[in-house]
Amino acid sequence: MTLGVDADAYDAMTSHRIYRDILPQEYVIKEIENGKGTQFDPVFADIMLKIIEEDTVYDLKEI
Repeated sequence: MTLGVDADAYDAMTSHRIYRDILPQEYVIKEIENGKGTQFDPVFADIMLKIIEEDTVYDLKEI
């Protein structure tokens, strides 16, 4: 588990896919919270969640 994995997961959830649109930020937050300690390193997951919390206009998503 590394920050790269967390960032890749965030990018995957917030990017357009041929099979779905960008996922809502609330959903992304829940997925990261649910994956802490299993899918994601809890320290880096908390960092990602803090970054997302500060991104109040959802600028980090793919445009």
